[in-house]
Amino acid sequence: MTLHPLAGQPVPSDMLIDVARLEREYYERKPDPSDPRQLVRFGTSGHRGTSFDGTLTEGHILAIAQAICDYRRGQGIDGP
Repeated sequence: MTLHPLAGQPVPSDMLIDVARLEREYYERKPDPSDPRQLVRFGTSGHRGTSFDGTLTEGHILAIAQAICDYRRGQGIDGP
């Protein structure tokens, strides 16, 4: 494996994200169900997305949590 040229160095400012914008997008952006890119999809490492493009928002997390609750109730699971 090759060493990244920036390993051990401070991140250049042009590579930093706007954390305040990310947080704002997470809470304010609503997923568009007609946009296939914004649907909840899981891979081998879980859901991947970003609030910047509407692929991971609070709405996604709420939908995932509700789906888990519905599944557990349907299976008669009521414990931890």
